[in-house]
Amino acid sequence: MAYAAGGATAAFSRSNGVLDMSAVDLAAAIRKRQVSAREVMTAYLARLASLNPRFNAIVSPVEPELLLRRAAAQDDDAAKGRFHGALHGFPHAVKDTAPVRGIRSTQGSPLLRDNVPAADSLVVARMRGAGAIFTGKTNVPEFALGSHSFNPLFGVTRNAYDPGKSAGGSSGGSAVALALRMTPLGDGSDFGGSLRNPAGWNNVFGFRPSFGRVPSAPSTDVFSQTFATSGPMARTVEDLALLLSVQAGQDPRVPFSLEDDPAIFARPLAREWKGRRIGWLGDLGGALPMEDGMLDGCERALSAFRAIGMAVDAAKLDEPAEAMWRTAVTLRHLSVGADLRSFAADPVQRAQMKPEALWEVDGFHELTAAQIADAQAGRTRIFEAFRRAFEQFDFLLLPTAQVFPFDVGLRWPDEIAGRRMDSYHRWMEVTLPATMAGLPVLAVPAGFGGPNRLPLGLQIIGPAHADLAVLQVGHAYERASPWIGGTLPDALAASGA
Repeated sequence: MAYAAGGATAAFSRSNGVLDMSAVDLAAAIRKRQVSAREVMTAYLARLASLNPRFNAIVSPVEPELLLRRAAAQDDDAAKGRFHGALHGFPHAVKDTAPVRGIRSTQGSPLLRDNVPAADSLVVARMRGAGAIFTGKTNVPEFALGSHSFNPLFGVTRNAYDPGKSAGGSSGGSAVALALRMTPLGDGSDFGGSLRNPAGWNNVFGFRPSFGRVPSAPSTDVFSQTFATSGPMARTVEDLALLLSVQAGQDPRVPFSLEDDPAIFARPLAREWKGRRIGWLGDLGGALPMEDGMLDGCERALSAFRAIGMAVDAAKLDEPAEAMWRTAVTLRHLSVGADLRSFAADPVQRAQMKPEALWEVDGFHELTAAQIADAQAGRTRIFEAFRRAFEQFDFLLLPTAQVFPFDVGLRWPDEIAGRRMDSYHRWMEVTLPATMAGLPVLAVPAGFGGPNRLPLGLQIIGPAHADLAVLQVGHAYERASPWIGGTLPDALAASGA
């Protein structure tokens, strides 16, 4: 199905600036009835028609006429003083790992090509209840495995700043849709950097909340699945916090969900940071191979923290990087392998699964009780290493990836700086320590680097449950880095945006 839009639609989006409005400003304009939900939907459908065929960010699209009718119905409600919530009238495409009622939800796998859920997941239901109108799904790697968004159903998603390069993943479609103004907000999920790597590679923001901040339901395993979490993506930190205020909140079906009032995230984020300390972890003391230019690029971005009055100093974790990697691989086998083992048990279905998925399943079946116990102890050591570091620093920093966006036809980097990568996700090792510790992490743009001047990003890591503080320091960093919002993809200029 192709999105369609006429010349009048494109003219509207240009003259009224709907697509360039922040989500916070757009929500206010809709509530004040300065712009209608139908007008907003029309503008976003025009952008989809213009750019999505080239970049392939949004898949399984909903019929445009149906979307326009739903937007008009919300306008009717608004005229009667009935607003659905913070996302009233917002076009939104959900990551293709989250079930959405009535929209094909495939996880990029041929095994789920005809899966149309009868019910929303919890986070989707919260966004729907807040007024979001779902336009389709955003593309992912098969089963969301790997940080390069390609799959046999929909093909590859291309980087917003260079369509010859990877968009990252697994929330790659969401990041590209945001950067190209195909959606006002984005959502995703994160285990091995899926909200962080694509944000860094597309000059947008992604947030991995503390464990329990955004609960997942329904689930058949609420006690052991403590690695992946849903979270928001956006073009500004304030926009991201707005969506988090919708996604977050306790749910009785999820025993570890946090009870803090999620409304705190929709409040002003301004805060003073003079005299506070932030620690730069770099490449973990030389343990992580980095593509040439990656560390230099990230270190240039540290000046923004100094500009807001923070002291930036070298930091370290006292748990060895190799030990953290072994812990993460074992626990990822345990989590991902358990999720996929029923597919792999069927020879016909197994033959349709990508090698990376089978590697996780086979690793799961090879695990011993002793290995699992050792890995759980290792996870505790990782948490303690971070906790000790936070005795010296308010926040810690790492790159969002170890390489710049690579050629879109490459499956995954098998070598960095002369060091061979021994798995499909070893090149994203930099994201896994914070995952293992269950900490809040904000991915922020860090500039452009490498020979092709491609986007790169930083992870701002905070102590457990310090989600608001992480967003507040990220907001201050953003205000000290005006180039973030001012450096747009070339495709937007070419489209007349």
